[in-house]
Amino acid sequence: MMRVAVVAALTVLSPAAPAVAVGGTGPVRSAAEIECPPGYVCIYPEISFGGQPWVRRASDGGVKDLPAEIRDRGCSIRNNSDRTARVYEKRNYAGRWVCVTRSGGSIHDLRGYNLNDRTRSLKINGNDCG
Repeated sequence: MMRVAVVAALTVLSPAAPAVAVGGTGPVRSAAEIECPPGYVCIYPEISFGGQPWVRRASDGGVKDLPAEIRDRGCSIRNNSDRTARVYEKRNYAGRWVCVTRSGGSIHDLRGYNLNDRTRSLKINGNDCG
């Protein structure tokens, strides 16, 4: 069972157990990957969901200026909520952005969107990506 300690909007989570793929099917995670809990959007400081994620409960809405621990440091993002999540390169939801679909949507490497280490704000809402 996963222990979760919540401190404001930042959550410290225990590492996930590695999954074993049988016959080349199913997700394979590194032993160091930390799961993103249901109902949350998680921004990771390393590609492929590595490092200690910054975690935001989707029902709390967006953040116009991300906190220092993840501002301009996000490299991957996972959305385990029933809302969409857009990460922006500038404060107040400005500049280049990418949308992450609801219910398990993820981007393992923000370099492909020219947003690696450029995460500045996060908008969470019910609008579709597109």
